[in-house]
Amino acid sequence: MVSELINANPTVYEKKERRVRITPADLDEYAVEPIDQLEIFDILSDYCMELRGCANSVLFLTFLHHLRDIKDPEHPYSLEELKVITEDAIELDAKRNYVRVTFTPTVEHCSMATVIGLCLRVKLMRSLPSRFKVDIRVAPGTHATEAAVNKQLNDKERVAAALENPNLVDMVDECLGPSYK
Repeated sequence: MVSELINANPTVYEKKERRVRITPADLDEYAVEPIDQLEIFDILSDYCMELRGCANSVLFLTFLHHLRDIKDPEHPYSLEELKVITEDAIELDAKRNYVRVTFTPTVEHCSMATVIGLCLRVKLMRSLPSRFKVDIRVAPGTHATEAAVNKQLNDKERVAAALENPNLVDMVDECLGPSYK
């Protein structure tokens, strides 16, 4: 976590209850279940494991957490608890293999916005099949340097360069790691 807090007293919201969904895939193990907004935000699915070709599903589930569970780099809360990310902020077009996640920093001058966006991108890169195009955006009007942050988060070369920085990768991994609350 960061030593100097940018938002020393964030508003913390209650987490939503996890939902369980019965699908045709639960009845027929060979049925293809499409990836949807709910799955990206909340539900663990065998579909992701099947598409990734993961033989040991238990091992895969140990590191597959949801976007809602990503920890804030500055506070001991999840992005959902700080309302940085909500289910409504996820747009998905499975036919076009496209996902857009729009997040809202807790303060307009948040210096952690690029780190939060990088965490979201890395989580989706690790969880979704590689055919998906991922677009990460700051919600319009919620950050002082919104255009610059959006450009950084969606530039493949900048993201690749950021992921070569061991300190930044450690911070991202810490945010993506399991929470023991």
